[in-house]
Amino acid sequence: PFEPAPLQSPPASPAPRSLPQPRKTNFTGIITHAQPPDMDKGENKSVESLQFDISTIRTATNHFSADNKLGEGGFGEVYKGKLESGQEVAVKRLVANSKQGVAEFKTEAALVAKLQHKNLVKLMGFCETSKEKILIYEFVRHSSLDRFLFDPTQNACLDWQARLNIIVGIARGLLYLHEDSRLKVIHRDLKTSNILLDEAMNPKISDFGLAKLFGEDQTQDDTKRIVGTRGYMAPEYVVTGHYSVRSDVYSFGVIVLEIISGQQSRFGGLRLEEAMLHRAWRLWSESKP
Repeated sequence: PFEPAPLQSPPASPAPRSLPQPRKTNFTGIITHAQPPDMDKGENKSVESLQFDISTIRTATNHFSADNKLGEGGFGEVYKGKLESGQEVAVKRLVANSKQGVAEFKTEAALVAKLQHKNLVKLMGFCETSKEKILIYEFVRHSSLDRFLFDPTQNACLDWQARLNIIVGIARGLLYLHEDSRLKVIHRDLKTSNILLDEAMNPKISDFGLAKLFGEDQTQDDTKRIVGTRGYMAPEYVVTGHYSVRSDVYSFGVIVLEIISGQQSRFGGLRLEEAMLHRAWRLWSESKP
């Protein structure tokens, strides 16, 4: 299988390369004919029933030990924990005294507790005190997709078949959020660092802190607060604050380009002609591979 070269800053006008082509696949058939998720399982579970005691979380994370820290993202820090049952979990601890973070916490807890799909990170529970806002997720053993794609020592693990499987898995998770769940959810921050990979390299969409819930007949909305990650945000959303399911689809398209090319979509620090999306659009316009 083709093993992509390590990530490098491309020249302004890269010469077309002849690469081994992946097997032609009917994506529509794969996605729409997948086994339907269990729509009822967990969707009626009350948020209150998922509440953890703070002492349980402190014990699980060894009192938020630095050795247990997995990283930082969104509005807080993430720790690895182990419950008394032996189950490993990921504990997202929000930044203290962040009004914005508290709002995102409530959004994430309310939304994710009702979402059940194999391509979404599962919310195990939450903890809320006067000083702490914590979310407890299933522990996804491998790292995020960006670390596999853009790390020279890791990207060789992703052959064409693995990349195809990841693309299809993300598409299934996104389809569930937009159409197959009883809720219609716009993620608004879909990017490779928010796609986690399990031991079998199955993708799981994570971090719903910026997500928006739409009504049954609602298809779009507007906001004055532009949130998300530059390089993945749809142009109309950046300029006007207008967002819809198409905003997530645009972000998904950026991720697909990153998975195929091995190049990262960067917004700042590059000339326009060096930006991945600009190069992709130019090559497509010129009918070049």
